[in-house]
Amino acid sequence: MKEETRTTAPSGENEEKDAPEASQRIVDFGASVSRNKRGNIYTLTIVGQVEGHQVLPETAKSTKYEHVMPLLAGLEQDEGVDGLLLLLNTVGGDIEAGLGIAELIAGMRKPTVSLVLGGGHSIGVPLAVAPKVSMIVPSASMTIHPVRMNGTVIAAPQTFNYFERIQERIVSFVAKNSNISEKAFLNLMLKTGEMAADVGSVIYGEEAVNLGLIDRIGGLGDALDCLYGQIAQVRREREDDLAAVR
Repeated sequence: MKEETRTTAPSGENEEKDAPEASQRIVDFGASVSRNKRGNIYTLTIVGQVEGHQVLPETAKSTKYEHVMPLLAGLEQDEGVDGLLLLLNTVGGDIEAGLGIAELIAGMRKPTVSLVLGGGHSIGVPLAVAPKVSMIVPSASMTIHPVRMNGTVIAAPQTFNYFERIQERIVSFVAKNSNISEKAFLNLMLKTGEMAADVGSVIYGEEAVNLGLIDRIGGLGDALDCLYGQIAQVRREREDDLAAVR
């Protein structure tokens, strides 16, 4: 993962270097960095399926956890980045990998905001609520259903107990990082009659906010304003600390 803090250079030289680096960053990670006097923001997209230990077919759009995890660790330590904007449009994926990414985001001290676009499916829900502030566009949906697994499953009581314990981890994480209770979220997860040939719920923008799952309705401009507001607050606190030392 190559993501370093840039050293100061003449304006023209920086522009020449930034252009190809920015293009490559978008191609490799679906990411970009914007810099202005209000703050430097790293925008990261998590789309399609979250790929875990199993490699998905080339025809499937995926986000690889082995790329995202070290990237997040690097961003947290990068003095040239003030905040993280997370753009989400997910269709599920590896539970362990997705929850691992969500835990990393939740543990970041830097300002973070998520924006759900299109949809947040299954493990996309913990990813959406992990940042300090979560937002969703009015037309986006959140698909919530029980833990499932593909492939060969050993039909034993211990297997179903394992499913239940994974589910408890997800329910606990979502409740801890949002304003919805564990009971309410579990009810959405186990609801019948709403999804064709499946168990669970599909909720949309306003409903997700009313339930306390997502913090606010908003678009890109709102998400950026929120992130810049967090950055400004961090800067004020830092200045107050310096003033107190003096």
